[in-house]
Amino acid sequence: MTSSSSDGGEERLPRPPAFGFPAQTWKEIAHLLANLPVGVLGFACAIVWFALGLGLTVTVVGLPLLALGLHGSRLYGAFERRRARALLGVRVDEPSQWRARPGGGFFVWLWSRLRDPVGWRTTLYAIMRLPWAVLTFCITLVSLFVAWPVLPWIARGLTNADRAMVRALLSPSDELERRIAELESDRGVVVDTAAADLRRIERDLHDGAQARLVALAMGLGLAKEKVLEDPEAAAAMVGEAHGEVKLALQELRDLARGIHPAVLTDRGLDAALSSVAARCTVPVRVLVDLPERPAPAIEGIAYFTVSELLQNISKHSGARMADVEVWRSEERLLIQVRDDGRGGADPVGGSGLAGLGERLGSVDGLFTVDSPVGGPTAVTAELPWRDRGTAKA
Repeated sequence: MTSSSSDGGEERLPRPPAFGFPAQTWKEIAHLLANLPVGVLGFACAIVWFALGLGLTVTVVGLPLLALGLHGSRLYGAFERRRARALLGVRVDEPSQWRARPGGGFFVWLWSRLRDPVGWRTTLYAIMRLPWAVLTFCITLVSLFVAWPVLPWIARGLTNADRAMVRALLSPSDELERRIAELESDRGVVVDTAAADLRRIERDLHDGAQARLVALAMGLGLAKEKVLEDPEAAAAMVGEAHGEVKLALQELRDLARGIHPAVLTDRGLDAALSSVAARCTVPVRVLVDLPERPAPAIEGIAYFTVSELLQNISKHSGARMADVEVWRSEERLLIQVRDDGRGGADPVGGSGLAGLGERLGSVDGLFTVDSPVGGPTAVTAELPWRDRGTAKA
C-alpha cells in the first residue's frame, strides 16, 4: 500500500527493512566476527603469561608472574561477560571479588591468588576460545556472501554455543560463590548503616548530653562565685545543677541503650525485649523460646529489629495489641511481630522496613512483610543462629 505526502499527492514507497535481518541477528553476527580478534588476543596473553610464569618458577619472579596473570584473566573474563551481555543477551552473575586475607603477608597473598578458581577458569576459557573463534569467524564470513538466506539460523546456532561457554566458564562456580558475591554487595549497606549510626551518636552527644554538661559546668562556676556572698542563690543554682545532672545521666543512658543495651548483654533477648515492650505505647505480649543464646552480633540485630518494629507499631499502626515471638528452628533464629492495626505497611520505596530488610540481608537473613490494607500485619525475620562459641572463635 502507498501513502500520500502532505504536499498533495506525491506517492512514496515504504522503506525496505535494513538488510532484511532483525537487530538481534546483526548483534549475533557482530559477536561472531569479533570472536577472532578477541580470541587471538586472549589466547596470546594467556599462553605468554602462563609459559613465562611456569618457566620462571625456579626464580623469584615466576610465581608472582603467574599470580598477576590470573588477575589479568579475571579482567579478560569481565570484558567477555560484558560483551556477551551486550550482544548475546546473556545475563550471568559476576563472580565474587578476590580478596587477600588481611595481615597474612606476601606468601599468604601469593598462595591465595594462585588458588583463585575464577582466574583459572577464565584462563581455560581464553585457551579454548581460539580454535572456536577461527571456526566461527570463517563460517560467518563465508555465510555473509554464500549462505545469506540461512545466515540467521547459522548465527543463532553458533552463538548458542558461545552462550553455553560463557555460562559454564565465566559465571560463578557454585551457589557458595554466588552467595559470597551477594554478601559483598550487601557489605556496602552495613558500612553505610554503621556510618549513619555513628553520625547519629555524635549528633545526640553534641546536641544533648554535651550541651547539658557545658551548661552544668557554667552553672556550678557561677554558684561557686556566689557561695560566700549569696549562699541562698548559690544553693538554688546547685539545686538546678543537680536537676541538670539527672537529665544528662538519663540522656546518656538512653544513648547507651541505643548503642547496645546492658540488659541484653547481661540477661539476653527475653529480658531485653520485655523491656522494649514495656516502653511501647501499645500492649505487647512477648514470648521468647530459646534453649540458649545465639551469637552476640545476631542477638543485637534481633533486638534492634524488634525495637524498630515496635516503634513503627506505636507511631503508625493504630493497633490495640501486638505480639512478639522469638524461637529457634534448627540453625536459624526466627522472629515474628504481629499487630491488629490498620495494615498497609509497605517495605518498598526506601521506608524503614526496607532498611531492616537490607540490614538482615547483609548477614544472610530473610525479611518478609504481610500487611494487607485493613490489617492485621505480620512481619517475620529470619537470622542465622551462629552459636556463641563459633562467634568468639
